[in-house]
Amino acid sequence: MRCGRCGEENPDRARFCLACGAPLEAEPAKQERKLVSVLFVDLVDFTRQSDRADPEDVRDTLRAYQIAAKQRIDDFGGTMEKFIGDAVMAVFGAPVSHGDDAERAVRAGLAVLQAVEELNLEARAAVNTGEAVVTLASGAPTGEALATGDVVNTASRLQTTARTGTLVVGEDTFRLTRNAITYRSLGAVPAKGKEKPLQAWVAVAAGLAARPRPDVDMVGRDRELGLLLSIWQEATSNRHPHLVTVLGPPGIGKSRLQRELSHRVQGDGAAVLRGRCLPYGERAAYGAFTQMVQAIAGIYENDPAESRGRSFRL
Repeated sequence: MRCGRCGEENPDRARFCLACGAPLEAEPAKQERKLVSVLFVDLVDFTRQSDRADPEDVRDTLRAYQIAAKQRIDDFGGTMEKFIGDAVMAVFGAPVSHGDDAERAVRAGLAVLQAVEELNLEARAAVNTGEAVVTLASGAPTGEALATGDVVNTASRLQTTARTGTLVVGEDTFRLTRNAITYRSLGAVPAKGKEKPLQAWVAVAAGLAARPRPDVDMVGRDRELGLLLSIWQEATSNRHPHLVTVLGPPGIGKSRLQRELSHRVQGDGAAVLRGRCLPYGERAAYGAFTQMVQAIAGIYENDPAESRGRSFRL
């Protein structure tokens, strides 16, 4: 803490400047509005199970659960907001934002549920996306929450509607992640304190859902598309593989160009496989190739090892 009178730096616990004796006042935390995704995870029936359990056993179980949850959330770039008993709240998109925070939150939630199952516990989770007031200097020094707003309350309400072992998302989260996560619609679900029921979806699996090609024609990429089609024709006629790398800033249309090419070659009877090297989670060198093999075999990322083996044998 810097003194406003003499500029001397002081420890956080100091109430008066150690140099000139002037009273020290902490600067108010800066706040801003941001789009965030909030993840809630809650253990199911843990209170009843802990009723007659030894306190040390309860402590050890909660500690293992919290460590596992925090590790998964950190792996996907989230920020652990707080533990509330046997519930976990995490924020994605604050204080650091990414272009796929909603997807990160859903993938982290599924990973936490899997970790909870490995601990022989049961949990349910929910993710909701929306605007929140974000405190840039939250935590122990200020005591303020990282994110506040209706998006947090709605995420908590959605979590209560989820069945054991499942993750439920709100409408905005579904819209932002439907091309990367497979969902099943729950329809409108009632939520405490909400005038209208909430539209909700259950996350079935994290994978590569095929993104549909827009009905409108692509504009301004005739040269690039023609070059890609000529390379494809050469590869098929000579039976020789080719590698094409498309570089460009975000939003320039790389994915749109890929979808247009895929649509053209699929029209000729070719098969298209997709894989992604994600910048979070387990960063395997052959991650994209692994996803392609899983897509061929019909394997989801959260499938147990036994079912994966059966899929390969089939």
